[in-house]
Amino acid sequence: MTQPTDAVEFTVLMPCLNEAETLEVCIRKAQASLQRAGVAGEVLISDNGSTDGSQEIARRLGARVVGTTVRGYGAALINGIANARGTYVIMADADDSYDFENLEPFFERLRDGADLVMGNRFQGGIAPGAMPPLHRYLGNPVLSGIGQLFFRPNIGDFHCGLRGFNRARMAELHLQTTGMEFASEMVVKSSLARYRIDEVPTTLKKDGRSRPPHLRSWHDGWRHLRFLMMFAPRWLFIYPGLAAFFIGALLVAALAVGPFQIAGVGFGVTTMVYAAALTVIGFQSLLFAWLTKLYATQEGFLPTGPRFKRLASIWTQERGLLVGLFLFLVGTIAGIAQVASWGSTDFGELQATEVLRAAIPSSLGIMLGFQTILMSLFSGVMLVPHRPVPPTPLEP
Repeated sequence: MTQPTDAVEFTVLMPCLNEAETLEVCIRKAQASLQRAGVAGEVLISDNGSTDGSQEIARRLGARVVGTTVRGYGAALINGIANARGTYVIMADADDSYDFENLEPFFERLRDGADLVMGNRFQGGIAPGAMPPLHRYLGNPVLSGIGQLFFRPNIGDFHCGLRGFNRARMAELHLQTTGMEFASEMVVKSSLARYRIDEVPTTLKKDGRSRPPHLRSWHDGWRHLRFLMMFAPRWLFIYPGLAAFFIGALLVAALAVGPFQIAGVGFGVTTMVYAAALTVIGFQSLLFAWLTKLYATQEGFLPTGPRFKRLASIWTQERGLLVGLFLFLVGTIAGIAQVASWGSTDFGELQATEVLRAAIPSSLGIMLGFQTILMSLFSGVMLVPHRPVPPTPLEP
């Protein structure tokens, strides 16, 4: 890793994969912005395996070039951040769509103590044709709204590619994703770490490339959404899971006593069947929340807070197995008792309604117990101490 150099305050970082058409104009704009602001800076190109001569263009213009064989947008940026010499880094794509000529607001906010400064294209202005309608009116607003709901970064453009940050503070977050999710990971982890996140207006114009962009709308949008959900297990699993579990369990318990009516609407064993299904769905959601949290903390995606540590010390694999075994045995014993009762009548004809009223809680106990046992076994596997295996670089 390149050590910081006192003479360099700002690094303008551009990930690059075959950007020969637009790289020169981006470098010249960034250099002019640095010179006009009178700051000591550098332009750094993190090359991701270009074959169109982008590296030579950058070196000819006085930019530094560092390469990585690990493919992906995030991999290029991680490599660039690791090799940056500046105290602060300002990053953006090298497709001439972002405003490298107006970096002064980023300089000011970073010097003022912001850990992360995001550009906002919706405040600064989006030129005609610069952003597809699908992204402008659906993708970005929806994903930004979800990000704001889950993590409260207090920004309006969650996915703006022009952003600046304090390099040392960002290194503390141990960003890991090598793909398009890197942009989301940076904002999410900064929010979870309670970093100071500022936002400044910026503009977006149509990029200068003749080829299609690397971005794939639906595929990459889903990847970002999936990543946000992994970082927010409460919204994805816990809240809906708790609601489904308790509503379903209460209905099953009430209907096990007998049918009832509310506002003239009758509820019986048919409702009980669906309530049991709702209970199972809610319980599975809670189990997945626990496994997601375990995975995210084990892999370093989420911080391990004191509340989670306390819960993990209470809900051990052994206790989970005991709880699961208890539920399973209760359900099994109730089922055996029902069969024994049937035998006392010489296995004659049964009233379906009464049978279901007893069989549904019994089968529910068996299912929930067995699921708890499996979850406990699997969580034990995830918590086995192991030596981390370094990733294998991909060939360009």
